[in-house]
Amino acid sequence: MEFQGVSKLIQLERKDLAQIARGFLMGGADIIPGVSGGTVALILGIYERLVGAISHIDGRLIALLARRQWSKAAEHFDCRFLLTLGLGILTGVACLAKLMHYLLLEQRTYTLAVFFGMILASSFIVMRMMQPRDATQRAACYFLAAGAALFAFWLVGLQAVVFHDHLAYFFLSGMIAICAMILPGISGSYILLLLGAYVTVTGIIKDVVALKSTSREFVSLLVFAAGCACGLIGFSKLLKWLLARFHMPIMAMLGGFMIGSLRLMWPFQEMIAEKRYAQVMPPSWNQEVTVCLVLAIVAMLAVLMLERVGSAGKLEHGAV
Repeated sequence: MEFQGVSKLIQLERKDLAQIARGFLMGGADIIPGVSGGTVALILGIYERLVGAISHIDGRLIALLARRQWSKAAEHFDCRFLLTLGLGILTGVACLAKLMHYLLLEQRTYTLAVFFGMILASSFIVMRMMQPRDATQRAACYFLAAGAALFAFWLVGLQAVVFHDHLAYFFLSGMIAICAMILPGISGSYILLLLGAYVTVTGIIKDVVALKSTSREFVSLLVFAAGCACGLIGFSKLLKWLLARFHMPIMAMLGGFMIGSLRLMWPFQEMIAEKRYAQVMPPSWNQEVTVCLVLAIVAMLAVLMLERVGSAGKLEHGAV
């Protein structure tokens, strides 16, 4: 019976393909500095289920595996959901890395305009999830959102530190970045930029995908992945506890984070140093400004439509 349960687990169905597609979108978002895969999960209505499933990597799971109760372990861990979503995320990272690199390098202004519209619409969606019951709660939520927005605005304006090519630094970078990656509004990729590790890590990933990596690079990537795993398991438990007890203020802070992070997505930027940009105002209203406005509006509408689709599927996905 246990092995029958496992065999059913690996048979793909339509809902599994949908989870892979959601993971693909999350993976594409995660490699973009300034955009969070957690934001995509929230829009698609699977965020709390994702956090809950990851937090179930615990003593009970280990005990079930030790007793070889595979189907119960898979159910406790929400294994089917995580496997299909994880497959999509890995596929998204591998397939979209080159495209995103090209868009941010060759079509930066228009690409940022799209991201700006996506994040702005996403922040509205998150703020709507607060649902304060009275004026006092509403005021408290807006205060928390404003504080979180100011913090994010300050954070994305920081300069990157010098990267240290040590395995311990790879582990630490992975552990910190993955915590940000599952938070809507905080980009794990941007945290890697601040830590000075983004170029190194993405370069190693590109070499591994192309089968050109050295043994040192491969070991560094494994250590980075181990840091991600440790940070993800530990932080997901804290996040699940916070969402269960302080859902309204947490949603307010996440919405504020997203609004503050818009500073990084401002379309009009000029390069002030290698791989460093400063936000500027366009000198006049021209065709470029018009195209950016249209792209941002289209991106906002696309996100709102995705949110409607995600809301329709919430009863199916649910939080764990």
